[in-house]
Amino acid sequence: MSKEKVTIQDIADALGLSRTTVSKALNGSSGMPEKTVRAVLQKAKEMNYKQFAYLSDVQDTDAGQSEKGGNLALLAHIMPNRFHIASTLMATLEQEISKHGYSLTIHILSNDDILSLSLPQNLKLGQVDALICLELFDEAYTRMLCGLRKPVLFSDAYCGFPHHSLHADLLLMENKYSVYHMLHSIIKTTGIRTVGFIGDPNHCLSFHERFESFQAALLDTGIPFHPQNCIIDDDNYYGDDRWLSNRLTGLSELPDLFFCANDLLAMQTISCLSGMGISVPEDVLLCGFDDTFSLSSMNSTLTTVRTPSADMGIIASRLLLNRIADPDLPPTFTYLRTEVQFRQSTKLPGHS
Repeated sequence: MSKEKVTIQDIADALGLSRTTVSKALNGSSGMPEKTVRAVLQKAKEMNYKQFAYLSDVQDTDAGQSEKGGNLALLAHIMPNRFHIASTLMATLEQEISKHGYSLTIHILSNDDILSLSLPQNLKLGQVDALICLELFDEAYTRMLCGLRKPVLFSDAYCGFPHHSLHADLLLMENKYSVYHMLHSIIKTTGIRTVGFIGDPNHCLSFHERFESFQAALLDTGIPFHPQNCIIDDDNYYGDDRWLSNRLTGLSELPDLFFCANDLLAMQTISCLSGMGISVPEDVLLCGFDDTFSLSSMNSTLTTVRTPSADMGIIASRLLLNRIADPDLPPTFTYLRTEVQFRQSTKLPGHS
């Protein structure tokens, strides 16, 4: 391969690193881990990237010499898009760990990886100091990762996680109080008498906690829980608008209020209801969870729970670095505070 054709992305792909990490290593940015810099420079020399003849003397550090920083691997079952709060978490996480000399590699798990309990082929476990997992809700795969003798942090998890003895840390948004407060306030203020839930309560731990608080708010306000007012099917179906429209049409009657397990479901539900000639909030009230920043067209109208997604990356970096420094610390469950945003979709603009 001629040197003119070699790019930073080529080097990044060869090493399984991000383009940003490779660029920083090549440009001598401060705070980069020494072993990452050496690997990047050596690969640049091998691939004849520009003028790297001086790399002939690049050697491993002496056996007794300590190194700063290292490598963290992020595992995700799906790649979070711009509508997902995890996209902000990933960005702030990489920024924070780079301050301590760590680099981040990203690995997307296939269904085959999950079923076979296998790590991605491009993940070299011996070169990884810790793992962080996003959108990974499979119990068997979670247990496999916890048995690798590496620090592991899960951002959300499968719904049975807290009841099992797994040596891993867990990072979550606060779900229970915020959902209870939101629904209790809407019910008491508007005087509605029927409420439905949309989402699979067993999709993940967060959805399960939100469903529990939904039920608690109904119980404490004297509203009966009617499963026929809810759409709580297995989560395999929710990406299909036609399926959701059919389920909404099949309800015996619409409740006064829908609580959707997150804002993406809320947006999808509003769209499906609109196709049925039903308006929010004129015909039915609706609220969600996340306050997803990318849904700018809805942010001014949707009652929801705001989550500090950027801060989540900062907290995740601290949990990982603490775990690397002291692997024998007891596992921790960390909840970040959330805040209810009352808006027009529940006829409560500016209510607090």
